[in-house]
Amino acid sequence: MDRRPSPSRTAPGAHRTTAWPLALAAICLVVYASLYPFADWRNQGISPLRFLTAPLPKYWTGFDVGINLLGYAPLGFLLALSALRSQRAFWAISVAVVSSGLLSLSMETLQSYLPSRVPSNVDLALNTLGAWLGACCAWALEKVGVVDRWSRFRVRWFSQDARGALVLLLLWPLALLFPASVPMGLGQVFERLESALAEALADTPFLEWMPVRDMELQPLVPMAELLCVALGALIPCLLGYCVIRTRWKRAAFSVAVLAVGIAASALSAALSYGPQHAWAWLDVPVQVGLGLTAVLAMLLLAVPRRGAAALTLLALAIHLGLLNQAPADPYFAQTLQIWEQGRFIRFYGVVQWLGWLWPYAAMLHVLLRLSGRERAQAAET
Repeated sequence: MDRRPSPSRTAPGAHRTTAWPLALAAICLVVYASLYPFADWRNQGISPLRFLTAPLPKYWTGFDVGINLLGYAPLGFLLALSALRSQRAFWAISVAVVSSGLLSLSMETLQSYLPSRVPSNVDLALNTLGAWLGACCAWALEKVGVVDRWSRFRVRWFSQDARGALVLLLLWPLALLFPASVPMGLGQVFERLESALAEALADTPFLEWMPVRDMELQPLVPMAELLCVALGALIPCLLGYCVIRTRWKRAAFSVAVLAVGIAASALSAALSYGPQHAWAWLDVPVQVGLGLTAVLAMLLLAVPRRGAAALTLLALAIHLGLLNQAPADPYFAQTLQIWEQGRFIRFYGVVQWLGWLWPYAAMLHVLLRLSGRERAQAAET
């Protein structure tokens, strides 16, 4: 499995890999899914490492095996992919597997303090095996040249300081899997944040400090919903324009963004309401909003990259302002409860955090970009 590092991995001024920040996101997902619901921590009077020598469980399901394998495979893949830039294949795979195994050991140990979770030596073994499979997949893709082809594609299409934007764009379809009250409407947090803050400040004098609204939040009128949909789909297009140079590449990118956004929204509806309702969200205001996105994306093809960043920031501000002035309807709130208690692709509601936080992470990224810090960091590497 050993091979000499390619010049592209060691050349000065090479693009910074997106695999490492994506690996950090995968680690956050694993920690969240392993320790959810983060409640009722207690010492149960047994050694936290007792599960290592416990007998094998008598009952297991294919779902348990699959989720433990697949849960750590992306982490092993991303860790190995980031390590392959600077290390030989054997060491890159070893680092990925050992790091993932230590993370799994830590999670299983901490589960000993959660009555609702059961640590297992089989889970530890399957997690480590999944990380090894993911790392081997990364090595195989690098061996057959897929990684080098991606690197050449990235050089042709994106600027050198594109890492932050690429990470956000890769996470955007996952964020759309969390059901939104308005299609493409990520970041609707005001009502929940207000309720959570009021609950935290209950029975304290600080509760009186909270501002009192004169009237309840009102549902969006069709025109406002149309604008939210248009801006929600336009934001990732503009984010891509920040790091894509030529017009025809921007045009192809915007078409791909719209296609991926529609597909992810349909998948979210199918998971939430059933396959027969996969396209129920695509009503007239949404269709007009997506059409408006296509028109605006074409009209803005020639905008300079710094201008695209400024327009992204403006679109985010208007989008979040409109979206957070509307409440979630009761049927939608019931759907969220199902998602938060679910498993598999929902990972105990972890996807909701992407849906809530993605626009604010994008806003922070664009602010840093406009300030010139990201470009300076890219020049230093």
